[in-house]
Amino acid sequence: MSKADRWLLPDGVEELLPPRAGYAEQLRRCLLDLYDSWGYEFVMPPLLEFTDSLLITSGRDLDLLTYKVTDQLSGRALAIRADITPQVARIDAHSLHRDSPVRLCYAGSVLHTRAKSLLASRSPIQVGAELYGDTGIDSDTEIVLLMLETLRVAKLDNVTLDLGHVAIYRAIIDLAGLDSTSEQEVFDALQRKASADLTEILSVVPDARVRDWLQALSELHGDESVLATARERLQGAPAAVVAAIDELAAVARAVRARLPSVRIYFDLGELRGYHYHTGLLFAALVPEWGEPVANGGRYDRVGAVFGRARPATGFSTDLKALIALGRDEQTARPGAILAPATGDASLWEAAQALRARGERVVFALSGQELPDGCDRQLVPGTSGWEVVALPAH
Repeated sequence: MSKADRWLLPDGVEELLPPRAGYAEQLRRCLLDLYDSWGYEFVMPPLLEFTDSLLITSGRDLDLLTYKVTDQLSGRALAIRADITPQVARIDAHSLHRDSPVRLCYAGSVLHTRAKSLLASRSPIQVGAELYGDTGIDSDTEIVLLMLETLRVAKLDNVTLDLGHVAIYRAIIDLAGLDSTSEQEVFDALQRKASADLTEILSVVPDARVRDWLQALSELHGDESVLATARERLQGAPAAVVAAIDELAAVARAVRARLPSVRIYFDLGELRGYHYHTGLLFAALVPEWGEPVANGGRYDRVGAVFGRARPATGFSTDLKALIALGRDEQTARPGAILAPATGDASLWEAAQALRARGERVVFALSGQELPDGCDRQLVPGTSGWEVVALPAH
């Protein structure tokens, strides 16, 4: 790299500059205060851990996203986190040892070897919340509501809640008798909603009912009426399928009871996080973003590898995506107060008093032009230092 190019950053890695960086930190604080008000305790996992700890609870997708290095002290493989969720699961299972439900939240940088999508950053600031120790729909509902409240605080409009359930596909595909390659082809076709491809792949499945059920999953998406249609088209499917549809209906009712105007979209063929999640899946969609702006789901028994199999549900989002989608006026902040460069003790006391009240006070430096953001100044008055407007330029 030439000297002229040394300022370049890697593709997909960006820096936040004023005033956006200031708003990002302001929003981060607001969100953590929100989670605290709901009873979620803040945790700060390390940026890197031993690879077998970070990746043991996750699938191959996360493995491919994770940077790996060698620890110069132990010789063991280390990984820079690509997802904070496994770390929080370890904290719940191994570090806290609580038997009652545990609510935890976090906000921190993660690093990806490649962007998850065209819109995604390779260095997201992941923010989220996890609820451990409860298997009921009350915990799923709470997490869904907290995700939606997160987007409200970030002032995102036109949010649609997308609901799915991995148990539906899992219960049916187990009956198909496919090898791993064919099963992956079915999975990919479902995600693309490619009905024609799905028909061809499923032609080797001997049970016509199983073929019909899997084919139906590519078409069962839409509003609440989809659930009634699903009960008809999946009639005779395993009991786990019926239970999952009932659970989707119950969570939707519970969310709508609190947020009557929320738009809910059901997708019974949605398998985002299939290898990781065990039950309900949910995501938040906005028209101007071509991918979920926040998502989550249930991932029971996640702590088993750490010695405690705990039920869990949670969600996460990228703070950078939230500020990119938020309203422009959010970045605005009050102007600063310019103070003259003198050693006057009373001036220092006046400046400190203003800062304690939340004002920004900037002391002028020798030869400095007017600092950015200053719209007032401290001047000597009859009763001490006074704040007055700066003359218009």
